[in-house]
Amino acid sequence: MIKIYYADSLEKEDILSRSISDNSAIETTVQAILDDVKTNGDAALLAYTEKFDGVKLQSLTVSKDEIDHALSITDPYLIDTMKMAAERIKKFHAAQCENDYIINQDNGIVLGQKITPIARVGLYVPGGTASYPSSVLMNAIPAKLAGVKNICITTPPSKDGSIAAPILVAASIAGVDIIYKVGGAQAVAALTYGTESITPVDKIVGPGNAYVAAAKRRVFGIVDIDMVAGPSEILVIADENCNPSYVAADMLSQAEHDRLAQAILITNSEALAKAVQQELEVQIEAAPRRDICRVSIDNYGKIIIADSIDKAIEISNMIAPEHLEICVDEPFRYLNAIKNAGSIFLGRNVPEALGDYFAGPNHTLPTNGTARFSSPLGVYDFQKRSSFIYYSDEALKEVGDRIVNFAEHEGLYAHANSVQIRLNK
Repeated sequence: MIKIYYADSLEKEDILSRSISDNSAIETTVQAILDDVKTNGDAALLAYTEKFDGVKLQSLTVSKDEIDHALSITDPYLIDTMKMAAERIKKFHAAQCENDYIINQDNGIVLGQKITPIARVGLYVPGGTASYPSSVLMNAIPAKLAGVKNICITTPPSKDGSIAAPILVAASIAGVDIIYKVGGAQAVAALTYGTESITPVDKIVGPGNAYVAAAKRRVFGIVDIDMVAGPSEILVIADENCNPSYVAADMLSQAEHDRLAQAILITNSEALAKAVQQELEVQIEAAPRRDICRVSIDNYGKIIIADSIDKAIEISNMIAPEHLEICVDEPFRYLNAIKNAGSIFLGRNVPEALGDYFAGPNHTLPTNGTARFSSPLGVYDFQKRSSFIYYSDEALKEVGDRIVNFAEHEGLYAHANSVQIRLNK
């Protein structure tokens, strides 16, 4: 059963505690896989696919016939829903697109910034029981809007060598260019180093298990990555007027992801705290993924009673949750006070699942408190910014002596000379 705490009795370390796992063995395994794929290419990928996924493939690439078949067997209602979600995602993210700018000065100086899309992006998409076509839409659509010319997917195949039909449908809707049947750390290696079948990319995005996360962390610097995501998190701030069954349901919407997931309620009502505690027990017993929910709620869940909603927000800012629900009267009143959260859900009619699937904002969000300094995935993650400078001969002469003096004070005489040689001509 989830525990109830009083905010005044909690130490900061207790408030900020999250799931901890020892990944040392994983790191060693992942490094061996990365090295193997870098050296042996497709042969290593095919061997790992047979070992981990239980299927011997002849080709790593999904064919057009497989995509057409997926479209033919998928429920038309689901296809229509994905298309509607894609339009909402596109509309929201279109506002994030940046443009070049130029600052012209009268004295022969031109300054500016040039926006260039990343050339090639790889999307990692989990397979098996954790098959998320919604993540395909959330990752690929912002990349398309950014102007990325080549978007590929890696995703593990099932034992018959197929890829889940909804993933192929989502990829088709989002305009993904090519899909590869490979998962795990070996997929991250292939996207980083390239193989005979897979062209290396410039950035890797998308969620994965601990092996995928470890691989992304290790290849960062050779390629860019979106983030190293931890277990899912939700924090609900609720007042006495909330329906406890709604609050419990929203907490379980994240608890069912992972045994290490964390669900927290902060409320100013002791009555609501106790009602949610009991409602969680009822709903866990009825949940199809009850075993996962039970471990998550009992080990990492918390209910915290605070003196006020303002105090609840203060605690939430310390935690910096991935998902933050503000289930109170007049939720917009508190919006400016929220400093650290991946995505904010305002009001009692906005369950976190609305954001996961349909509303439009991205569901790839910072976890493990990294919302203190990072942001949801967006168009800006798929674009580079280059500054540019132009000075006329006269403009350089006006400031040249100052640059020479500045450089010499730093002891960088070649820097100084590169300006002085132009002043002496």
